[in-house]
Amino acid sequence: MAENIIVYGLVTSGVYALLAVGFSLIFGVARIVNLSHTAFYMLAAYLIYSLASMAGLNLYLTIAIAIVSVTIVGTISYKFLIARVRQHEATTLIVTIAIAVIIQEALLKGFGGQPRGVPKLISGAIDIFGVTVLNQQLLTLGVVILLLLATWFFLMRTKSGVAIRAIAQDREVANLMGINVPRMEMLTMAISVGLAAIAGALVAPLFVLTPGMWAHPLVMILAVVVLGGLGSLQGSLIGAIILGFAENLVVFLAPSGAFLKTSVALTIMLIVILIKPEGLFGVVFEEERG
Repeated sequence: MAENIIVYGLVTSGVYALLAVGFSLIFGVARIVNLSHTAFYMLAAYLIYSLASMAGLNLYLTIAIAIVSVTIVGTISYKFLIARVRQHEATTLIVTIAIAVIIQEALLKGFGGQPRGVPKLISGAIDIFGVTVLNQQLLTLGVVILLLLATWFFLMRTKSGVAIRAIAQDREVANLMGINVPRMEMLTMAISVGLAAIAGALVAPLFVLTPGMWAHPLVMILAVVVLGGLGSLQGSLIGAIILGFAENLVVFLAPSGAFLKTSVALTIMLIVILIKPEGLFGVVFEEERG
């Protein structure tokens, strides 16, 4: 039992971390709460299913096509829909949730409501200190770690990354310094959606696909980013680990835990907010922005 909690907790935390980091990135740069974020995660998973299981294409090729295609769709939706209303917070929330619902209804119409499955990239399992771990789970953890490190390197060691961080700290000053703010926002959106698409590709072989699979992760990453401090990448990572393991503890240990996991995660978030309203790393983030 404890072994399952550790393995599934790591996998869940990794997926939430990818989603939350992407969500925090676009909020930090463009000040957009993108409620369609996990819909792109779902879209990537379904695109992989349709190309691999229905069209019969090579699974690795379908993953590449899905990630690129969903990234392009997400970037276009930002340019022609979200960016036009971004100055109005309530309208932005409505537009992004509308995008998510449209994607959900399109998938429901195209594939129906029955669960779907994607073949594993790597079959089999290995024994680690007496714990049986699926090779697919190991692959997921490895990809998550590499992507998080690559994202950190990009933000800290590249010119574009420095420009993105400058915009997050002070948009007006960044503009005066000659940084092309709209272009960097587009790039940030592409990275954000790309991370969501990769998360969808990682979970597709591990979990069943349904047209409503975006809703629970959306609630969880909202809880993660609020828990960690909205806009803080460090907070998103820590929050994802906390809530990922909390969710699996509830699922494996509590009666009817699968029905309680969301409420328990939100309860943890609310307790932290009562004690530290800005989140675990909110103060640090605000000082960075000052």
